[in-house]
Amino acid sequence: MYFGILFFLVVILDQLTKLWVVHHFILYESMEIIPGLFNLTYLTNTGAAFGILAGHATSWRQVFFIGVAGIALAAIFFLHKKISAESHWYTVSLAMIAGGAVGNLIDRVRLGFVVDFLDFYVSSHHWPAFNVADSAITVGVGIFLFVNVLQSGKRSKA
Repeated sequence: MYFGILFFLVVILDQLTKLWVVHHFILYESMEIIPGLFNLTYLTNTGAAFGILAGHATSWRQVFFIGVAGIALAAIFFLHKKISAESHWYTVSLAMIAGGAVGNLIDRVRLGFVVDFLDFYVSSHHWPAFNVADSAITVGVGIFLFVNVLQSGKRSKA
């Protein structure tokens, strides 16, 4: 039950924040939020994480990303059915990963690129910009790995 709620919350929050950025910024516009650390900057990413595959042909790239997202979502739903009873944290992590994947997939299908806007930096060194979906995927993977380590420790003791 709460898999679906968290999944939809991630998708909605991701899409609303991207919509806000698109309507309040022009491409490449930046607003300083925390001087020397964090800006909101409207960017687009035609590639995967950190711009991987951004230079490849659009049609091939779109098919690839949509296919990978479909396979990943099928794996997530399979894992959820299989392991969610072991820990509710598996449900939380998988819902975050799935919600993030769908949030970025919506951008790719609708726009042909992903909207990024969270820009962290120190001096002139910037971390690649990201969005709420990317954050949900990263946090979800972190939770999943942490819980998996804890669960495997419980299994080995038993």
